[in-house]
Amino acid sequence: MELSVLEIVGYVGFIMVALSLSMKEIKWLRIFNLIGAIIFVIYGTIKGGMLPVVVLNAYLTITNLYHLFKLQRS
Repeated sequence: MELSVLEIVGYVGFIMVALSLSMKEIKWLRIFNLIGAIIFVIYGTIKGGMLPVVVLNAYLTITNLYHLFKLQRS
């Protein structure tokens, strides 16, 4: 089975989001989830026809950034 570069990008995003759910510290959960969400926005945009994936992960990106900035300030 040969994977395209785009498929590999999708799997990397999946792995980052999955790993984020195993983090004990909220900071690392948000960082890993942020990276995964950004990758999924890129993946969904390039692949096309994946508006729900792009919108959800754009929202998660903004939410994670907001909470990371709040954590940084406290």
